[in-house]
Amino acid sequence: MSTPIKIDIWSDIACPWCYIGKRHLEAGLASLGDDAPDVEIEYHSFELAPDTPVDFEGSEVDFLAKHKGLPTERVQQMLQHVTGVAANAGLDYDFDALKHTKTLKAHELLHFAKSQGRQLELSEILFKAYFTDGRHVGRVDELVELAAEAGLDADAARAALESGRYAADVQADIAQAGAYGINGVPFFVFEGKYGVSGAQPAEVFGQVLTQVAGERDGAAA
Repeated sequence: MSTPIKIDIWSDIACPWCYIGKRHLEAGLASLGDDAPDVEIEYHSFELAPDTPVDFEGSEVDFLAKHKGLPTERVQQMLQHVTGVAANAGLDYDFDALKHTKTLKAHELLHFAKSQGRQLELSEILFKAYFTDGRHVGRVDELVELAAEAGLDADAARAALESGRYAADVQADIAQAGAYGINGVPFFVFEGKYGVSGAQPAEVFGQVLTQVAGERDGAAA
């Protein structure tokens, strides 16, 4: 039995394109049917807006208008566009309910989840909590609840967050992104050598997976 194709994904919970990219990757895999290779997916931390306060006063429109220096009307158009793309991927974004926050603790929790073999489950729950359910993913209490929903031990999750045990791992991921020259997410790295930037269509991911699997088979022949 061959080893799975390794897919490393740099993303941020607060990145709307990262959730869309996740769905496109899943669709690309599904499109290959019986020919789909086994994959091992690992998420890596990236902070899009590290200067964000945990409790941001205002809406997502307010934040982006200030952060990007754009007129409110332009930001609203951007969010409408993203909401439409998300809907096509089967995601129900609610930017009116979204609570903008600093994602550092959420990234620490993802590293804790990785140590428990539950990172993929937690990443899905965190994205949905942030973009669809209007949950506050910057606060420890809320993160502990979400960890429990992902099948993690709540007390252990709280201890990991309050101790900052995984803070260094988060920073190591961010440093690695810098070494790779990644300045935007999502960014997908296949087998440590092929980079795919952005929420590409499902067909692109299907093609990359087919290519990587084909090269591996050729090398093994």
